[in-house]
Amino acid sequence: MNEEHRSATREARRVTLAAIVANLFLAGLKIVCGLVGHSHALVADGAYSLSDSTTDAVVLIGIGYWSRPPDESHPHGHGRMETVASLVIAAFLALIAIGITYDALGRIADPHPPPRWIALVAAAAAIVIKELIFRWTRAVGRKHRSPALIANAWHHRSDSFSSVPVVIAVLVGKINPDWAFVDHVAAIVVSVLILRVAWSIGWPSLKELVDTAAPPSMRNRIEQVASETAGVKEVHGVRTRYVGGGVHADLHIGVSEHLTVRQGHDIAEQVKERMVSDIAKLVDVVVHLEPVENGQDARSG
Repeated sequence: MNEEHRSATREARRVTLAAIVANLFLAGLKIVCGLVGHSHALVADGAYSLSDSTTDAVVLIGIGYWSRPPDESHPHGHGRMETVASLVIAAFLALIAIGITYDALGRIADPHPPPRWIALVAAAAAIVIKELIFRWTRAVGRKHRSPALIANAWHHRSDSFSSVPVVIAVLVGKINPDWAFVDHVAAIVVSVLILRVAWSIGWPSLKELVDTAAPPSMRNRIEQVASETAGVKEVHGVRTRYVGGGVHADLHIGVSEHLTVRQGHDIAEQVKERMVSDIAKLVDVVVHLEPVENGQDARSG
């Protein structure tokens, strides 16, 4: 593992450990204040914060695996482990959302005492803390092109959003105690927000596992960069797939049949270097050489 990988791993672990501590604190704060403050929505929100600690642990354990460089057993790297971690997070979020909805629907007709101000204070504090954790985690994820860290960051943001309905429900219940049932409605709203985040995390990861290609814009850009490289006469057979936070591609280029093996190899290397340098998220390229009859370069039209 080179120094860049070690630095990325250290930074990812640091932000994830901080998030675990924050989530455990917030989970306890929400659950206790929810019980004392007569807010089932805040208790549900606390359970969601507790789930954050579990998903953070998934990321923390996984970092040591998916950050490893390619080896003999995994020639394309270990990025797919990161994809699996993102799917685990999405599935866990979906289960939490279903549980919250089931509990809220079962209690919505029950008598509900008016909430207390302590529930509002706890929910507001959680929004601020989780927003800070979200911004920090997202910044680290973007810096190191880590889908799992970015997914976990949005998990933190969803926890922040989930406290907003709690704040509204507490205010409504304080204004009119007869509307205290809104607390259960808020719990259902929280679950919908969680499901939305679960989908946004899980669907891209699922597409990656079934080798969905990169968007046409990237494939067109790959073909364009290859065609504009000196010595390339034609480009075809462009294929792409996602691996972790990056894209792997392979393509066929046609070069003059009169070139030596060394000259053809040098052109292929130049194509690869230009692509990795110019195209965001493209981390590996395999270039296949094919001889063609003399003619104009592809970059000349």
